[in-house]
Amino acid sequence: MAYIENSRDVSALAGGARVEDYLALLKPRVMSLVVFTALVGMLVAPGGINPFVGLVAIACIAIGAGASGALNMWYDADIDAVMSRTQNRPIPAGRMTRGEALAFGLILSVFSVTLLGLATNWVAGGFLAFTIFFYVVVYTMWLKRSTPQNIVIGGAAGAFPPMVGWAAVTGTLSWESFALFLIIFLWTPPHFWALALYKQGDYGAAGIPMMPNVVGEKSTRQQILGYSVVLAASSLLPVWLGFSGWLYGVVAIVSGVSFVWLCLRLLRAPDSVSMRRTARTVFTFSLSYLFVLFLALFVDFIAMHLGVI
Repeated sequence: MAYIENSRDVSALAGGARVEDYLALLKPRVMSLVVFTALVGMLVAPGGINPFVGLVAIACIAIGAGASGALNMWYDADIDAVMSRTQNRPIPAGRMTRGEALAFGLILSVFSVTLLGLATNWVAGGFLAFTIFFYVVVYTMWLKRSTPQNIVIGGAAGAFPPMVGWAAVTGTLSWESFALFLIIFLWTPPHFWALALYKQGDYGAAGIPMMPNVVGEKSTRQQILGYSVVLAASSLLPVWLGFSGWLYGVVAIVSGVSFVWLCLRLLRAPDSVSMRRTARTVFTFSLSYLFVLFLALFVDFIAMHLGVI
């Protein structure tokens, strides 16, 4: 194994990493959802922000998210080489060394935090720094390999961006921004546990204690359903707190009921083949669910301010 890793390092040094490899380190698909939720948090925050400053802030949050991804790939290169869905990442595929990924991630981290602090305020800059630290140190280095609750606690890192966006505008945090955090925080376990149900062989081979591998499929499916119910209820917090209206409320109710129904189907799946097929459906739907929820919040906010509703 050491020989393979060393030969890959030599190959990466000889060939040089491509621009596409550095972009892959940023986890662009994950980044896009982070940027969108942060943008919504920024737009619905009271007070408004200069459009140029807002663009800079969103760019900083995107770069910070990318830095987290790069540092995650640096640390997890060993398990990425084992799992089928991550084997072609730049480091395990031998197109880049771990040192290059580490340097890239650290530079982007310092740059994004500093620029966000200077462009907006140091509450936002400090919170972005904490988000990167939480994802890399608390989740990646500590929780991911040590507890089946890894994605529950570690999922907070992916839920912080709308709070960072809110802080960039207001310089403070509030119950409204926490409501946005809570929606993503509660969404994370059913989203990733559904993935783990049909990819548990990969996680088992990599030695990651994901919930299905530790407590079994039935308990995991029960917990997925439980989280989906709490998530559906929590998605109505923006209405209850008064920073969204009926349009968002209708979308939240319909999408929440649909998510719960799918999770109930997953729990009642009669065999392993059906269970894995339904788990994939739940995972795919969960991606759309979060996007639709935040899009509805954005559209509702615009409609309310234009006096349409």
